[in-house]
Amino acid sequence: MSQEENANATKSTMPSHRRFAAYYERMGRSETERRYMEPLRRKLLARARGLVLEVGAGNGLNFPIYDPTQVERVEAVEPDPAMLGYARERVQSARIPITLTQAAAEALPFADATFDSVVVTLVFCSVSDPALGLREIGRVLKPDGTLLMVEHVRSRHGLVSLAQSAVTPLTTRLCGNCHWNRDTLRAVREAGFQIDYLRNYGGVFLPFILLEARKFPLDRKAEL
Repeated sequence: MSQEENANATKSTMPSHRRFAAYYERMGRSETERRYMEPLRRKLLARARGLVLEVGAGNGLNFPIYDPTQVERVEAVEPDPAMLGYARERVQSARIPITLTQAAAEALPFADATFDSVVVTLVFCSVSDPALGLREIGRVLKPDGTLLMVEHVRSRHGLVSLAQSAVTPLTTRLCGNCHWNRDTLRAVREAGFQIDYLRNYGGVFLPFILLEARKFPLDRKAEL
């Protein structure tokens, strides 16, 4: 149930991380994914409703989890062509219609106020311009829409955050532009989202968050 669309204007500028995509695919089939990440994906996607945009779909690990009693269909975007290759294979396991589009978070090819939910899992560590990506998400969300996110984030412990910053030059080169020191929770708030639900998960060196957020009403923004 898929229809793939290519954002031809920007496709040639999108990098491909073939080695990292192959590693990520191996990890996606591992016991670690099944025991630790899949439960987080299920908790997050249980909150998805209506017309859903998945930003940074990667290799499509979320696709089989979407609930057809809650989700009408999914528009999934992913900039990396190597990741898209794996995602195409997983479309067939989905229980809802999924359209794959090659596009980056910073340039979403959709009209304003289109989506009921936007899903993001392990994406904003590698987005080139997180502030712009979050503004784009806010643009395409309906006024009452929700942002659903699972991300690893910058540690709140000083020494650990320094260690994260020390290894980030290596992780950006080897792990598809992944920034271990990125403060994504702060970026979400600075982008004008109100966090309605937030849960922190363990991991001293690589802590995770699961959150649900919505845009501030225009009248509330004026007060801030």
